[in-house]
Amino acid sequence: MTALTAPLADTFWATSLRRWNTVCRVLFGAMAVGLVTTAPPGGSKYQSLALLGCVVLCHAVLDRFPSNPVVRPHVYLAVLVLGLGGLAYLGSSYAALFMVTLPHYWMFGRTPRASMVFLGLATGATLAGSLLRQGWSAEFFGETAVSTLIVVAVGVLIGLWAHSVVEQSTERARLIEELERTQARLSEAHQRQGAADERERIARDIHDTLAQGFASIIVLAEAARAGLADDPGRSARQLRSIESTARDNLAEARELVASAGQPGPGGERSGSVARTLRRTLDRFAEDTQLTVDADLADLDCDQRTRIALLRCTQESLANVRKHARASTVGVVLVRRPYGVELEITDDGCGFVVEESAGFGLDGMRKRLAELGGRLTVTSSVGDGTRVLAVIPVADEGDA
Repeated sequence: MTALTAPLADTFWATSLRRWNTVCRVLFGAMAVGLVTTAPPGGSKYQSLALLGCVVLCHAVLDRFPSNPVVRPHVYLAVLVLGLGGLAYLGSSYAALFMVTLPHYWMFGRTPRASMVFLGLATGATLAGSLLRQGWSAEFFGETAVSTLIVVAVGVLIGLWAHSVVEQSTERARLIEELERTQARLSEAHQRQGAADERERIARDIHDTLAQGFASIIVLAEAARAGLADDPGRSARQLRSIESTARDNLAEARELVASAGQPGPGGERSGSVARTLRRTLDRFAEDTQLTVDADLADLDCDQRTRIALLRCTQESLANVRKHARASTVGVVLVRRPYGVELEITDDGCGFVVEESAGFGLDGMRKRLAELGGRLTVTSSVGDGTRVLAVIPVADEGDA
């Protein structure tokens, strides 16, 4: 019996033992009364009462003080074996005691092997005592031996069946407990994964919106401060751009807070991607004074697709601003049979794609992957950069 299942079996045996002990007290008392009233006077009567008293005393001590160091369960069973043998020899109520205490072998033995051993010893002691008293007679074989073996056989069958039921119940309880623990661990894992996904989504949104906006504000503020004396008009335009970018960042922050409890940038509202990207490109051209060539098809997409295309555009333009040292940026948005295609190119210094370890490109790939899309980045040192985002969408007729 394993450490996990032992407490369950102990509970069953403890409950059964409490119930049977109540019955045993009554039966022990009845046996004592029977010995006093029916047994013939003489030494055998008092010897029988003494043996019965020893059994009852050991049983009472074990029942009231189960943790005592002297009368342990196997000690009680050994006393019971000796008592049965002595009563059988004296011919006084041994059969009644045998039947009354038959469940004790299974309750106190704890294991089928120990129970069978003590039950076998009790059977042998009973038959030996009866044999010494009756001798090899027809009465011994026809009544004592046969009846005792029948009672023992029935007791063995009932005991083995009870142990089988307990083991099955214990195994079932163990499996249920293990299933509950597994379900609890799985639920915790889902919660942790959900929290991790939400943190990653928020971090990606902050990187693609607020962080880029703050970076733009810093660049514009430095340029405006440098041009205050030489070109106040340009500095004024840059200050207006700073104000506009700050307002956009504030709106983005409010949107992120509002969507924090939602599973994602939700909704199935559709809208024009071209208008959304055009505002972003105009702001970029105004802030950087770079030439922006845009060919934007007027497409209606669901909000998740529109946000993904916008974030890819913002991240690509931010990389152009920070790293490319380009003079011209090209943006093409087109509908293909397999989905929507967004291409952003620049004539900047380029970079080695395999050596790039930034959060931006990885965030774009994950965002597109969530929609079943893909990101392709092509670049080499001195030859500019091409970013291609593809998102599969339903046909316009099915939208």
